[in-house]
Amino acid sequence: MITPTPTPSPRLVSLDALRGFDMFWIVGADSLVRALDALSPTAPVRFLAAQLEHKDWAGFAFYDLIFPLFVFIVGVSLVFSLTGRLEREGRPAVVKKILRRAAVLFLLGIFYNGGLAQPWPEVRLVGVLQRIALAYAAAGILFCYFRPRRLVIIGAALLLGYWAALSFVPIRDIQLDNAALAARLGVEKPTLAQAHAAFDATTARVSGRFDPGLNLTNHLDFQYLPGRNYDKYYDPEGLLSTIPAVVTCLIGVFAGLLLKRVDLDARQKLLRLAIGGLLAIGAGWLWHLDFPVIKKLWTSSYVLVAGGYSLLLLGAFYYVIDVREWRRWCQPFVWIGTNPITIYLSFGIIGYDTIARRLAGGSVAAWLDVHVARGWGTVTLVALSLGAVFALARFLYRRGIFLRV
Repeated sequence: MITPTPTPSPRLVSLDALRGFDMFWIVGADSLVRALDALSPTAPVRFLAAQLEHKDWAGFAFYDLIFPLFVFIVGVSLVFSLTGRLEREGRPAVVKKILRRAAVLFLLGIFYNGGLAQPWPEVRLVGVLQRIALAYAAAGILFCYFRPRRLVIIGAALLLGYWAALSFVPIRDIQLDNAALAARLGVEKPTLAQAHAAFDATTARVSGRFDPGLNLTNHLDFQYLPGRNYDKYYDPEGLLSTIPAVVTCLIGVFAGLLLKRVDLDARQKLLRLAIGGLLAIGAGWLWHLDFPVIKKLWTSSYVLVAGGYSLLLLGAFYYVIDVREWRRWCQPFVWIGTNPITIYLSFGIIGYDTIARRLAGGSVAAWLDVHVARGWGTVTLVALSLGAVFALARFLYRRGIFLRV
C-alpha cells in the first residue's frame, strides 16, 4: 500500500542511487542514447548504443546486466530490511510478510503483463516482476533460516545443479524455433498444436545442448508452463531458470551482509567487493567455455558474470556516495530508487512517451528536425519522456510517498 513516510529510517543512499540508476535505463535512457546515436553517430555514442542491446543469445552486453542488477539489489536490501525484524518479530512473522509481499508483487506482474485484459490462455504468468518476487521470496526465506556459510553452499549447489541438469539430462532432439519447425514440418508458419505434435512424436534424445529452443529449460517451459510464453514456445523468465536467479539474489545478500559488518572499515568493505566482483567475473567467463553466458537461460556462468559486475557497481556507488559523500549528482537517481515499483508500473501503464508526443510530437518534432537538425525531434521526445519520469519520482519523494509491497 502507499504510506506517507515523513521520517524514513537510515539507509544506504548509494543503494537507493544504484537502484535508481538501474531503473533509469529501463524507463527510457536506452532510447535517448539510440536517438543520440541516430543524430550524431560518433564512436563513443555508437559503442554505448551497441551496449544497450541485448545479445541475441550467448554473450554479455551492458543491457544484459540491468535485470540481474535489480535482483541483486533486492538481495542487498532484504538484509537491511529483515535483520531488525527478525530480532523483533521472529522468523514465522517475517516469513509470512515475505510471502505476502512476494505474492502481491507476483500478482502485480501478471497485471502489468495484461492479465486482466487478455482471456485465458493468452495470459502470461511469468515475467520480470514475477521473477523478482520468486527470487525475493526464496532468498528471503533462506536468509531467515541459514547462516552465511550455509547460504554459500546452497548457492553453489543451485548453480552446479542447474549446470548438471542442462548438461546431462536427456531431452528430445527437436528445436523449438519457428524456422526449424517450419523446415521440419514443411509448413510456412507452424502452429502450437503442430509444434506439440512434432515434439511428442520425437523419440531421439540429446543432452548438453544450449541452443535456442533446444535445451532443457526451454523444453520444460514448452511442456509445463501454462498460459502465453514470451517467445511463443518458451519464456526467458520461465520455470527452471528461476532457480539460478535465486542465486543472483543471494549474491546481493552476501554483499548486504558485508556492508552491515561493523568490524570492517569502508576500505576493507570496498576491497572485498572489488575482489569478489573480479573473481566472480573471471570464474563466470571460464565457465562460459563449457556452459555459455546466456541471459535467456540465466545460466550459472551468467549469474557469476552479472553478479561480479553488480558487486563492482555497488562498490563504486558506495565509495562515491556513502564514503566520499559526493551526493548532489545522484539525487535524481535516489528519487527513482526509493520508488522503483511505482516508476516501473507507471512507465508501462501511463506511457510517458505518449505524453511526450502530445507535448512535442507531430509538427513540433518535425520543425525541430528541419530547423535544428534531423533527429532532434526524436531526442526531444525521449528527453521529455524521461523528464516526466523524474518529475513523478521527485513529487513522490518530496512528499514522502513510497509504494511498499
